[in-house]
Parts: sequence; C-alpha cells; structure tokens
Amino acid sequence: MAKAELKSNTKTEIEDSSSLKGTLASVFFIGFFIIVLWVGVYFLYLDRF
Repeated sequence: MAKAELKSNTKTEIEDSSSLKGTLASVFFIGFFIIVLWVGVYFLYLDRF
C-alpha cells in the first residue's frame, strides 16, 4: 500500500497591526459622523415642533 505523505507547509504569518489600527480609526470616524448626523436631525426636529 502506498503511504500518503502529508506536507506540513503551514506558515503562521503575523498581521501588521497598523492596518487594523487604520480600520478601527475609520470605523470610529464613520460612527461618530453618523451619530453627529442623527443628533443634528433630532435637534432640527425639536426646533420645528
């Protein structure tokens, strides 16, 4: 019987955390912008009634 050879070519690469920091900063910026937009619309609603 032929013996199946398993090649263990697994490399664990460590991701650069600076790209994740940029992603986190952009998500926080977009979230802050959406919150400011909703607060502005809410105060516009309160001002009209």
